[in-house]
Amino acid sequence: MARDSKSKAVKKKGGLGRGLEALFEDETQNKETEEVQELELSAIRPNPYQPRKKFDDKSLKELSDSIKENGVFQPIIVRKSVNGYEIIAGERRYRASKLAKKTTIPAIVRQFNESQMMEVAVLENLQREDLTPLEEAQAYEMLQKNLGLTQEEVSQRMGKSRPYIANYLRLLTLPNKTKHLLQHGDLSMGQARTLLGLKDKDKIDDLAKKVAKEGIPVRKVEALVSEINAKKPRKKTNKKSAFIRASETQLSDKFGASVNISETKKGKGHLSIDFASSDELNRILDILGVNLDD
Repeated sequence: MARDSKSKAVKKKGGLGRGLEALFEDETQNKETEEVQELELSAIRPNPYQPRKKFDDKSLKELSDSIKENGVFQPIIVRKSVNGYEIIAGERRYRASKLAKKTTIPAIVRQFNESQMMEVAVLENLQREDLTPLEEAQAYEMLQKNLGLTQEEVSQRMGKSRPYIANYLRLLTLPNKTKHLLQHGDLSMGQARTLLGLKDKDKIDDLAKKVAKEGIPVRKVEALVSEINAKKPRKKTNKKSAFIRASETQLSDKFGASVNISETKKGKGHLSIDFASSDELNRILDILGVNLDD
């Protein structure tokens, strides 16, 4: 059957803020008069804001075989562009149809602006089961940068908590070799997030390779990170209290960045927040409510 498993995925990834229905709402008021057209596949291009880079070959081949036998049951949705059409929703059906050597595909043409194109691409893919953690993080970053949204606004649109969005965005600060392992499923979200706790960022790739090769569970990764961090030469300090460690954990979740609290004599102390780029610094300042333009 050519229909993809979108409804099943929606149940698993439900609660995505406004949702696809809201984005389509204005465009579907004249739904009764919409016409399904057979468009040339050669005239159609993928959504330029598509966050998903990896399509499962086996699943795509199964859909392609079904399309050969039964055709495409659900039309894709496109918008008119300067040169042909751009896909709003349905790239998987488009790819499978090309694989099936089809020359046309049923489609509905709607008017969407750039902002709507981006949101539809992100929402449609977040509702799927096979989007990788890195692709999900890149989708949130895309919304922030291209639509000029704050982290809070992204969390509201996606129906997710701010720490949830922050933790995914932190994955983008991983070194490239570790990102590759995460993208290809050799590392889990939990393992990758734990690796970000390494104070010496140059050691992340080596430890990530070891974790992926040996299949080390998250708890043991946490122990390895603590052990490596402890070996780093530093001034002798008093052992951190449970309160300080808990405070570091809560602040790290809030800011989506590594936080260190050190105590000195007479009750004084020092708090530091790590950031890997100017974008990440601006995100932390936004959380703190600091506006340097005032």
